[in-house]
Amino acid sequence: MFEGVPNYPDYGRFWDVVDKHKVNLFYTAPTALRALMKEGNSWVENHDLSSIRILGTVGEPIKEPEWMWYHSIVGKEKSPIVDTWWQTETGGIMIAPFPGATPTKPGSATLPFFGIEPVLLTEDGDEIEGNDVSGLLAIKSSWPGPMRTVYGDHQRFMDTYFSQFPGYYFTGDGAKRDEDGYYWITGRVDDVLNVSGHRIGTAEVEGGIGKTDDVAEAAVVGFPHDIKGQGIFAFVTLMTGVEPSDDIKDAIKQKVLKRLVLMQSQIKFNFHQLCQKLVQGKS
Repeated sequence: MFEGVPNYPDYGRFWDVVDKHKVNLFYTAPTALRALMKEGNSWVENHDLSSIRILGTVGEPIKEPEWMWYHSIVGKEKSPIVDTWWQTETGGIMIAPFPGATPTKPGSATLPFFGIEPVLLTEDGDEIEGNDVSGLLAIKSSWPGPMRTVYGDHQRFMDTYFSQFPGYYFTGDGAKRDEDGYYWITGRVDDVLNVSGHRIGTAEVEGGIGKTDDVAEAAVVGFPHDIKGQGIFAFVTLMTGVEPSDDIKDAIKQKVLKRLVLMQSQIKFNFHQLCQKLVQGKS
């Protein structure tokens, strides 16, 4: 287990540790991967990572660009990626692929673990059947290892996880279930913007921005708009050596507009060197 930051004394810190100690299981957060990806491939390629058998990711949904970088540059297209969805409260991994056995898709946590019954709910608490659907992610029946209470405040525990949808553990996350039954975590359901009457998850917008060439990572928030209710303000970190330009802004807008019902005037930008993080490493 490694404790520290991935960029000190330089951006090869993780790979130094892997190379020196012949680490075979490497498990980190997408936030760290984005920070490393931003600095280019040479930090990785200057080290021997052949000892790695399995790559893991945790803490937030991983988007396709960093998944592909992780797979091709770090894993050399040989080490399977285990994208794990779980929470501190669940006490263990709930949705994840079996390495080398479950076919993976970039950005998907794939399928539930044995005995785990995830469901998608409407805002009224009705289960959404079938595939190619999206909704609120909940767990239908109990499993080994969940938290049992909040110390000194059991009612808070019940109110937070079980009151909104009685009979279900409500995760607070949104998710999609694709045509193959794979789960895609879309982010916290309280991270939602209301733009011209459209409820838009910040993760959807960030995902679109992240697919733009030269973008390392992004975080979006809402801003008051006299006509539209809310607009979208994007904090964008570019790859090292790339300067902000109108062409990049236009490219980002086109990526986002392909995914969402928005007008260009509803998106504003701030380009900066680094997204601020919580102590857990989340944006």
